[in-house]
Amino acid sequence: MINFRPSPAPLPAMTAPADARSTTPRRRLRTLGIAVATVAGLLLTSTATNLAMNQAERSATVPYGQRVQTSHGALNVVHTPGNGRTGQSIVLLSGLGTPAPAVDFAPLIRELGDYDVVVVEGFGYGYSDQPPLERSVENITSELHEALAKAEVPRPYVIGGHSIAGFYTLAYANRYPTDVVAVIGIDPTVPAAGKIHTDQTSVPAGGINWEGLVAASGLLRWATMLAPGLVEPDGTAYTSGERDLIRKMANWNFGNASVLDETSRIADNARKVQAMRYPDDVPVLTFLATAKEPAPDAALHESRLQNVRHHEIVLVPGGHYLHWTHAPAVASKIKAFLTATAPGMR
Repeated sequence: MINFRPSPAPLPAMTAPADARSTTPRRRLRTLGIAVATVAGLLLTSTATNLAMNQAERSATVPYGQRVQTSHGALNVVHTPGNGRTGQSIVLLSGLGTPAPAVDFAPLIRELGDYDVVVVEGFGYGYSDQPPLERSVENITSELHEALAKAEVPRPYVIGGHSIAGFYTLAYANRYPTDVVAVIGIDPTVPAAGKIHTDQTSVPAGGINWEGLVAASGLLRWATMLAPGLVEPDGTAYTSGERDLIRKMANWNFGNASVLDETSRIADNARKVQAMRYPDDVPVLTFLATAKEPAPDAALHESRLQNVRHHEIVLVPGGHYLHWTHAPAVASKIKAFLTATAPGMR
């Protein structure tokens, strides 16, 4: 006989106690809170450490140059005397955001030994002040003119500019034509050369200074310690001391309000100089870097120099910072050009 036994009743579903369910979100929030607190603590520690290191570095570093007081604050002017063969001064202006312009130009200055070379570090650059003042092309050129006069740089002088300084050399030669004997452009920016000069319509309103926060928090310092190439120049033309100073000053100056304001005014300043051309009788030598993206538009540069009686465009197989890697060739061409075209040059 087969006995059929009833199947056992199914076990009731297991459910977590109500208090256990309620603690799960609390654990997640607690974990998130611990993570946030940890990150905040690390950032605070990093910020404090970075501030202490900045102060220590500044105290241990002897400032270079001469601080010249202008109407808007003190600009740092660095004068490197030549060997006296020419008696001519060349004034150099750096590109946007260069942390230590006088050091950045060091390889080119060494190659231009026949000339007195003057580097004027704009507000927000090098050892110059960082005043809350509009970085308009009018202010930048008037400050430069005042600083050169007070530093007693003999006129007329050659004025040269890298990158965005192409705006300022153009405006300066038009505003103070008797002070300029020739112009040198080192891969200079020309108005409307890129979409940034035509797409922007206004100066941005105030907002969070993310660059300044990155610098203040020490994140830039740790990044440059791991990857010095982020801020150090390419090539082999710099001494170890120059590289160390550039790296330090990148931490000190990165993301300051003056440079950020200048950046925000690129389009506005471009419009102001768009219709300008160099005076007919001022020789202009332009170096264009061909090993960069996008490639330079030589025809655009040429079209803006057609009225200039003595002008020349030289294509150089290097990156945007030609004075980092091609200083000997650039200096040699500058000497030949000035000797052939600029009055009073030898």
